Amino acid sequence: MKKILIVEDEDKIRRIIKTFLEKKSFKIIEVSDGKDAVDVFLTEKPDLVILDVMLPHKNGFDICKEIREFGNTPVLMLTAKTQELDEINSFQFGADDYLRKPFSLEVLLVRINKLLNISAKGMIQFSNIIINEQSRDIEVDGNSVKLSPKEFDLLIYLYKNKNIAIDRDKILNDVWNFSYYGDDRTVDTHIKSLRKKIGQDLIETVRGVGYMLKI
Repeated sequence: MKKILIVEDEDKIRRIIKTFLEKKSFKIIEVSDGKDAVDVFLTEKPDLVILDVMLPHKNGFDICKEIREFGNTPVLMLTAKTQELDEINSFQFGADDYLRKPFSLEVLLVRINKLLNISAKGMIQFSNIIINEQSRDIEVDGNSVKLSPKEFDLLIYLYKNKNIAIDRDKILNDVWNFSYYGDDRTVDTHIKSLRKKIGQDLIETVRGVGYMLKI
């Protein structure tokens, strides 16, 4: 289930969007004040942000700029304003799309699905990590990290089986394939190296089983 953060101070609009998107099987988190938006974003790690421009205490442009410091989560800006400058500013501050009020909920849904589909093509984001599966590049806290080919394959494998405890033999067979004549110490060595590069806490040792990427 995809998670969407709605940052909108108008209660009626926020409730309408929330009810509509929940019926479309999205999980919704709500924020009504600009000062709380970035903290909630970092805590909840949504798949997409719907962000109003005019908010109490901090405007949507500034929030969008801060969100961009933490990765490429899609941001859809909402505004009641009609000046072209607001649309230009939305993109300059890092928004992916822009929708003027009033808008159709069905149009909103189309925009959301498009953004989620684009973000899903080859890009993986979790915790403080961004992975480009196509280029095989990885960033941790915004810094490029170099992984060996097998370390990268192992990380992708763990991500695709996230929150599942996987035994060493299965990891060895699936990542190194059945033709590899090694033992589970190969897995342990690569896990140890991965932890040094991406952080010690993400890959959990499950006693008596193996390993799990816990997100």
